[in-house]
Amino acid sequence: MASSKAYLDYVLDQLSALEEISYKAMMGEYILYYRGKIVGGIYDDRLLVKPVKSAVSLMPNATCEAPYEGAKEMLLVDNVDSREFLSRLLDAMYAELPEPKKKK
Repeated sequence: MASSKAYLDYVLDQLSALEEISYKAMMGEYILYYRGKIVGGIYDDRLLVKPVKSAVSLMPNATCEAPYEGAKEMLLVDNVDSREFLSRLLDAMYAELPEPKKKK
């Protein structure tokens, strides 16, 4: 099942306090970027983020789910209604996320 544009728009609105939030559509789903780094994505109308230490500490009871069959598990963000929490989560995660790969 592909994610809806309406859910993407809702999540982007919730993240609007942060600068440099962007996304890329990929096979019916959306990859989310924060200041150029991949933080996670929207898969089947679920917000999933990379399981870095800061994300795990902010969401100790989060469910681990695969975005699609065969993929590494990510953390399900079930508190998408809180703008403050989402901003705090992405800010905390940023330093732990890998740098984008250089284009050849």
